[in-house]
Amino acid sequence: MKQIITLFSFLFLLTSCSNDNNSNQSDVSFSTVVQKDLSPSDQKPIAETKVVITDAQAWNAFITKISVVNEESKYFIDTNIDFTKFQIIAVIDQKYLNGGHTIDITKIAENKNKIYVKVEKLHTGNIATVLTQPY
Repeated sequence: MKQIITLFSFLFLLTSCSNDNNSNQSDVSFSTVVQKDLSPSDQKPIAETKVVITDAQAWNAFITKISVVNEESKYFIDTNIDFTKFQIIAVIDQKYLNGGHTIDITKIAENKNKIYVKVEKLHTGNIATVLTQPY
């Protein structure tokens, strides 16, 4: 009887454990719409941001938000996004007192209903004394 209980306990443990590794994770191809520096405004500061944009209304609001000082959309490869096929992952870094900083999306992967975005700072600045905010 003790062996049966032990066997059932062992089988229960095996069946109740889930495999949480990333074996079902697949890389997602992506393209960059723009990568640049903002010229931050003290009157209307833009906070460090990481956001997924899934519709045109949110996209237009984002463009308006980052265009407070300069018309940033003129640097975009494309502003007419088909949100039935694509979504935007936008990342705005903190303000820096010198130029040469970047914020880079280096990898995107998905697993079931989750998206994983790897963000790195490949260039760490100190090129010129100027207030910048990478996006």
